[in-house]
Amino acid sequence: MTITLNGKNNSTYKGPILVDEFLSILNLTEVPVLVELNGAAIKKSEFSSTNINDGAIIEIIQISAGG
Repeated sequence: MTITLNGKNNSTYKGPILVDEFLSILNLTEVPVLVELNGAAIKKSEFSSTNINDGAIIEIIQISAGG
């Protein structure tokens, strides 16, 4: 499966895969993130029911506090 993650093509994933599974592979389950899939924001409550399919464009932004 080929996806674009944060602007970079990647074809190392077998799919389809759920958003929460994908975040687990990326070791991002313990940090707050925003996920956009094909131009649409995905709510955290939808991570376990939203599939990432071949050709998907994903943007993941890690949220951090600071000042």
